[in-house]
Amino acid sequence: MRPPFHIRPLEAHYSESGTSMKFHSHAHFEIYYFHGGKANYLIGDKIFVLSPGDLILMNGMTLHCPNVDMNVPYQRTIVHFEPAFLKPFAEMPFSVHLLQPFYELKNHRIHLQGSQRAEVEAMLERMCRLSLEEGGLSRDRLIVSFLDLLVLVYELCQSSNTASAFPSDKERHAQNIIDFVEDHYQEDLHLEQLEDRLHLNKYYLSKLFKEVTGVTIFDYVYHKRINQAKIHFLLDKDLTVTDVCYKVGFKHPSHFTRMFKSRVGCTPDQYRKQTVST
Repeated sequence: MRPPFHIRPLEAHYSESGTSMKFHSHAHFEIYYFHGGKANYLIGDKIFVLSPGDLILMNGMTLHCPNVDMNVPYQRTIVHFEPAFLKPFAEMPFSVHLLQPFYELKNHRIHLQGSQRAEVEAMLERMCRLSLEEGGLSRDRLIVSFLDLLVLVYELCQSSNTASAFPSDKERHAQNIIDFVEDHYQEDLHLEQLEDRLHLNKYYLSKLFKEVTGVTIFDYVYHKRINQAKIHFLLDKDLTVTDVCYKVGFKHPSHFTRMFKSRVGCTPDQYRKQTVST
């Protein structure tokens, strides 16, 4: 049986079905291309209000989640790849390091127009077709096609159009909320703090954040804390579960354990033991 999408070290996939997705992260890198629809993409500490022609380079470990209007066809192409698998190919014959934009720019949007947009869409269509084919030659052609795309992406990143203006005050206020959470997620947060900082009613802030991102403010806070906890377990294996609990802003270990298990599928102690043994 063919392995599912994103299990392979390199695969491209086109879809236009609207699905409700939760916050998630993964070890592989991602190229996301938005063909059409109505969607915002929350990636780490940034909100991207998507327009057709948007190409996003994504470091998969960053927490991300799309908020999609299900009434409009959601058309996108996603390329997932393992950087370790591509590294030998990306460095071998080239005068530049093709994966450099993913490491240095991290989560970066480029808006494509005209001939550049047509060229990238043709490359992505070819990759999606090759991903569906079986056999070693199809795999080799997929790698070569992807390297060609990486060369173009590298060039585009040198002079990319990364307009960051928000189409409305709602998106701007939601971004301000995210910026505040990024700076204070380790603290005991209350909506009144946001109300004081942004000079807007807390109920209005809660409503607009859910509308823009698809999640509540405290859903975002908890996802941020859990993701940071996973990073602590991976990078500092001497920390105990209790250490990490307090480090990421939880006041009670029992609450930390319950929230972690509901989002990760195992307890913090189980997750920590898995990372220590690897």
